[in-house]
Amino acid sequence: MKFFVDTADVDEIRKLNDLGLLDGVTTNPSLILKSGRDITEVTKEICDLVDGPVSAEVTATDYDGMMSEAAVLGKIADNICIKVPLTPDGLKACKALTSNGKQVNVTLCFSANQALLAAKAGATFISPFIGRLDDIGIDGMELIEEIRTIYDNYDFKTEILAASIRTVNHVKEAAMIGADVATVPPATLHALFKHPLTDKGLEAFLADWAKTGQKIA
Repeated sequence: MKFFVDTADVDEIRKLNDLGLLDGVTTNPSLILKSGRDITEVTKEICDLVDGPVSAEVTATDYDGMMSEAAVLGKIADNICIKVPLTPDGLKACKALTSNGKQVNVTLCFSANQALLAAKAGATFISPFIGRLDDIGIDGMELIEEIRTIYDNYDFKTEILAASIRTVNHVKEAAMIGADVATVPPATLHALFKHPLTDKGLEAFLADWAKTGQKIA
């Protein structure tokens, strides 16, 4: 499974990228707002930090507007992935952009039928929102499973990018089902490292090592 981090916080991205575990970044208008920075400036800085795709989202809702904004975003860096909403105009833009060799992330997916349409439109990534489905009493993991089955049935190349991840269990379950990518908030990504027995075991090893009086040098 690939790990993307879902943030526009450059410092957090740098820390995670230095660990060697980061495969890409996703941003959206809400994350840009939270960063308090100019979209072009912060996106360029992120693209310079990571080698993988960096999703930058259009804000227009009509096809012409999306294509105009995609042209601007695409000039920021070679690893920009244009993010479009799962609407008729969004999928029309997706088809046009991917036909021209651009990477496209189709976002705000909440049904398997929507995911099927995105794959037909040539999406590079489809972003089903797990947490938001859980919020309304629907098991978001069932959607990941349905999309995995459909894509495997027809050998679609679109990658399933599990989004709106809230917990470490979301990451584990998405991986078990076979999502290609998980885009994870920094705090959740850091939490994947943690287990009380790891901490306890390390503490015991270090205490025993201190008693030996030795050094590794």
